Amino acid sequence: MTTSNGNLEKALGEGKFVITAETSPPDSADSQAVLDRAGCLKGVADAVNVTDGAGARSHMSAFAATVVLAQAGIEPVLQFTTRDRNRLALQGDLIGAGTFGIPNILCLNGDDVKGGDQPETKPVHDLDSRSLMATARQMRDEGTLPSGRELKPPPRLFIGGAEVPRQPDEKFNTDGITAKIEAGCHFFQTQFAYDMDVLKAYMGRLRDEGITERAYFIIGCGPLASAKSARWMTENLFGVHVPDPVIKRLEGADDQRAEGKKICVELMQEMAEVDGIHGVHLMGPRVEEAVAEVVEESGLR
Repeated sequence: MTTSNGNLEKALGEGKFVITAETSPPDSADSQAVLDRAGCLKGVADAVNVTDGAGARSHMSAFAATVVLAQAGIEPVLQFTTRDRNRLALQGDLIGAGTFGIPNILCLNGDDVKGGDQPETKPVHDLDSRSLMATARQMRDEGTLPSGRELKPPPRLFIGGAEVPRQPDEKFNTDGITAKIEAGCHFFQTQFAYDMDVLKAYMGRLRDEGITERAYFIIGCGPLASAKSARWMTENLFGVHVPDPVIKRLEGADDQRAEGKKICVELMQEMAEVDGIHGVHLMGPRVEEAVAEVVEESGLR
């Protein structure tokens, strides 16, 4: 049974290897600015995530940018961070997503405000991401708000969460993933995964525990701009490790940006062959056009 009217859920349900991408709302009150940035992804990605205050910085609201994409025929994934709004505001936005036919949401806690450009901001976190998933599921499946008030009709939402591929060592467990699934999570989009050995071991563990039969896993990747940026990602982004051979390959390239796109294409193609991986999620700051290019070059469409 489908939970939304979205093509992303339909494609995953049909067993297709999906491609999702990401865009950030602009520092602009002009709707065309959204399309100038993300319009190149139309017909390329199965759905496009719209970040919600990424880096703890204000931009056009994710909700507004998502509506712009939906009205332009680009299926969005509306990211919800619990950092900035209390449960009443979040519930109102979930209803609003249904009103505009936004089929997909991704529930996140959000980046620490101390890392943003207004570090004096007070974070809310009335709910955590898992509680938001449970709230969205209740509103959709039971047609009621947590207060018990009825929704006619309720929003139809395909609920997603975030995950971080990692080496399944002796401390590894899937309790957090299972808890999100039980809260209502249907799909996971992960942090960047550039180490295929770690990714394969991680997916093997999820398969062994039956996790990949309970939720869809869309693995994060993206075109690397340079060896310098690859090192920065390893040092500054939680859960990200770009292997030394990849960095050395970038360093030895005449055109590091072109080589970074080639590496991304190769990783995408390899991911498509791993049992339990249901798609790839392509990310990076201002890389929408590069993403469109690597998707075409990958042959996965």
